[in-house]
Amino acid sequence: MTRLPMPELKTTVDRMIHAIEGRMTKGLSPASQILAFTDWLIHMAHSPGKISEMAENILRKNSAFLIWSMRAAWDPDLEPFIRPLKDDRRFRDPLWSQFPYNVISQSFLMHEQWWNYATTNIPGVSSHHENMVHFAARQWLDMASPTNFAHTNPVVLDKTLKSGGMNLYQGMQKLLEDIQHTLLEQPQSEADIQVGRDIAVTPGQVIYRNRLIELIQYSPSTETVAAEPILIVPAWIMKYYILDLSPHNSMVKFLVERGHTVYMISWHNPGVDDRDLDMQDYIDLGVMAALDSISQIQPQVGIHAVGYCLGGTLLSICAAAMARDNDSRLQSLTLFTAQTDFTEAGELMLFIDESQLSYMEDIMWDKGYLDTKQMAGAFMLLRSYDLLWSRMVNEYLLGEVAPMNDLMTWNADATRMPYKMHSQYLRQLFLNNDLASGRYLVKDRPISLRDIRVPVFAVATQTDHVAPWRSVYKLNDLFNTEITFVLTSGGHNAGIVSEPGHPRRHYQIGVQRAEDKYIPPSEWIQNHPSHQGSWWEPWREWISRHSSGQVAPPSAGNPESGLAPLTPAPGLYVLEK
Repeated sequence: MTRLPMPELKTTVDRMIHAIEGRMTKGLSPASQILAFTDWLIHMAHSPGKISEMAENILRKNSAFLIWSMRAAWDPDLEPFIRPLKDDRRFRDPLWSQFPYNVISQSFLMHEQWWNYATTNIPGVSSHHENMVHFAARQWLDMASPTNFAHTNPVVLDKTLKSGGMNLYQGMQKLLEDIQHTLLEQPQSEADIQVGRDIAVTPGQVIYRNRLIELIQYSPSTETVAAEPILIVPAWIMKYYILDLSPHNSMVKFLVERGHTVYMISWHNPGVDDRDLDMQDYIDLGVMAALDSISQIQPQVGIHAVGYCLGGTLLSICAAAMARDNDSRLQSLTLFTAQTDFTEAGELMLFIDESQLSYMEDIMWDKGYLDTKQMAGAFMLLRSYDLLWSRMVNEYLLGEVAPMNDLMTWNADATRMPYKMHSQYLRQLFLNNDLASGRYLVKDRPISLRDIRVPVFAVATQTDHVAPWRSVYKLNDLFNTEITFVLTSGGHNAGIVSEPGHPRRHYQIGVQRAEDKYIPPSEWIQNHPSHQGSWWEPWREWISRHSSGQVAPPSAGNPESGLAPLTPAPGLYVLEK
């Protein structure tokens, strides 16, 4: 029997304890949370001026609110005591303006406003800890909202009276079904939307496969195609078919029908055996392997490389490494909601600090990967009202179950991430910001984004909670090349799946050349007019301008080099659970 050295044994014991704890805390580090609240409490206790202001604020507002409440009982046209924020949809129904629900909702908004004041601008509290405390207070308030309880929600009470309680009966049925599916981990039924049958149906062939990717080459639908093909690198946190959903909103179909040869990386869903795959593997076995395969099929032509979210960050790394090594195969670079500077990476940074990463690494060490449920939980916290509480009210209290659509199906189809790769990704990019600082190493040599010389088309979305547009915009200060920047309506996913004809879509677009002076984001958004419609069209025109002409469509694969068609699209990896 092999015995572990004592130091390694102690480390293993610590990791096992953290991994067990992590199952109860949903991956959140208790030490990180305690440090944040302790920082806030200590500095609050040493700020008597702030405390007196808070006391005066609540007393003054409660006195005024008491008078307003008495008037609200008999004056239905009374102006609200607190006006909700512009994007707060909780109390928009007219029933909330009736007594006593107007008093209930306004009381909640008043106390929500006070807690916002109480958890911010405390002298001496670090910004990271202040953001964590403010975020935690917001989660508790979202949970305690009167909209979440039948007896304080007039919309629920009204429907209960009108339906004779059928909404509550239907909601209970839905709750029991969800509990059953969660506990038994049951797959979707045959009636649901299915990959390869309803979505991800653009014709094509898998022409290359290794342990990490399948490379799909889509079949041409025009007599001639642009000489330079398009390679799409999706995020490995989700399945690739976000860009090949239903036929009406498939970006792949949109490009193929307009005369482009499109290749798509489909990532393998890692398991325990893949725990030691690292970032260099994702470069070598992922992007570079795909580029090498395309170069065998279409030699001596440039490639339009497209990266989405994490795939865009990885593609930026590869492009910088290729520029360093004088590899000129890229014709252009397109980035969808991809961050290259992580100093202001949005609310995801709430889960990124030394304590939290160490704790997460121990959880991943135990399993060999980051579980999909943990990732889904983090994203749900960022948008708890949209993804959790409003859904629970609609389904369990109102009995209104929205049918699954293609985007919802994709959103539920997450993938795992290998222990070593995800640890490197979080530490080197999010925590240390090595890529933007010129410290990121590819094959033991640093790379710089300023070495990239191909034209860049970058897309950010206005309401992105994962990659905030101002964070994406930072690439304008990091790249030394022509950048066409687009800010489009929608969120991280819906803003990208923005096909022509989609209602209420708009975007702003501008070009920054290498010799131009930097424009701050606040000025950029004021100086560029809004255009109605989809940004897909100007992007396709941009690709066409950076292409060299039309040629006959390439064959599927290259049998002479071993790239024969293996299986029809969507392939095997996308079906892995």
